[in-house]
Amino acid sequence: MFDLVADVESYPDFLPHCVALRILSQDVDDGAGTLTAEMVVAYGAFRERFKSCVRLDRASRTIEASYLDGPFRKLYNFWRFVDMPGGSEVDFTIDFEFRSLFLQAAAATVFERAFEKMSDAFIIRAEEVYGTVARTRGETNAGA
Repeated sequence: MFDLVADVESYPDFLPHCVALRILSQDVDDGAGTLTAEMVVAYGAFRERFKSCVRLDRASRTIEASYLDGPFRKLYNFWRFVDMPGGSEVDFTIDFEFRSLFLQAAAATVFERAFEKMSDAFIIRAEEVYGTVARTRGETNAGA
């Protein structure tokens, strides 16, 4: 599962609302290191581009993405993977706040649904790559 999430270049192939992604720089070796990525997301009339710094740490089984530039005041993602018999437990946390009060209000009304679709996309991708997986959801914090 770590490898599936770390493969950010594949996100446009399966992740809803991710219409483009490019790696701007990377210093990654065997699942450890840092990369800078630019992602374009679209949801209805909403289309935004943002950059993040992604830190991969295979040894601790964590992936952390910190916001660099774009429409957010803050954006932070954290993934933690725990080996379990027959698979993995995946914990995911996202904390975000838009600069624009309009976008923040709009996001508050649609984010939960969009997050569920994106979570489901990772689960479906894991099923395609690894076989059947149990379905659970992570945490969100939409800021205030």
